[in-house]
Amino acid sequence: MKKLKTTALIPARYASTRLPAKLVQDLAGKSVIQQTFLSAKNTGLFDQIIVATDHEEIAEQIKAVGGEVFRSQHSHESGSDRIAEAAQSIETDLIINIQGDEPLLDKDTLSRLIEAFRDDSVQMASVMFKIPAWEAENPNAVKVVVDENLNALYFSRHAIPFNREKEVELSYWKHVGIYAYRKELLMQFTKWPKSALEQAEMLEQLRVLEHGVKIRMVATTHQAIAIDTAEDLINARERFEKTNK
Repeated sequence: MKKLKTTALIPARYASTRLPAKLVQDLAGKSVIQQTFLSAKNTGLFDQIIVATDHEEIAEQIKAVGGEVFRSQHSHESGSDRIAEAAQSIETDLIINIQGDEPLLDKDTLSRLIEAFRDDSVQMASVMFKIPAWEAENPNAVKVVVDENLNALYFSRHAIPFNREKEVELSYWKHVGIYAYRKELLMQFTKWPKSALEQAEMLEQLRVLEHGVKIRMVATTHQAIAIDTAEDLINARERFEKTNK
């Protein structure tokens, strides 16, 4: 099997609601977006890494650490739309969508995510890890249920599956928002209209499932930190401090 050219695209929108300008906040001497870029670079897994942004400050910060920037020309509803704009002009087989606010990347997890595409039938893949039942009740934690081949059956903010009889011990899987696509699928899916399930749950991956495309899930034990709040930023700083000791 030929080696698939793999490009990491990092959508980096300046505006944010719960933690204003979160991507340019300090994290262990660099900004959050700089740490995310460097974390991706240090894995050594990617042929190309591009940060797609709508803001000059983010662009300058990435250039300062030797990174490549794509300046978004349009406003976008999602990170997938932003990277699709960037991907149009890139010659690549696979695109890995890395969230700009998740600077603690795990090389083993990303490697196995890419390996999933050795199966020619896989068009899209993502990541999940086990959580306790009490955490599954949190609507901010997106859950996923899978079939015996680890293809996603459904994603929900609700606790799924529902344990009606309480007599069966169930595993709950939390979805991690790192996506991998064959380029052709990314370009197609971002042109499809929003689906009913997507609008109900506010989860764009449901648009893919509703169009009959399977999403292969890769299990991990690594728990990434998504920096959405000031508390998340404090936790990330503590993790970086421990890692660098």
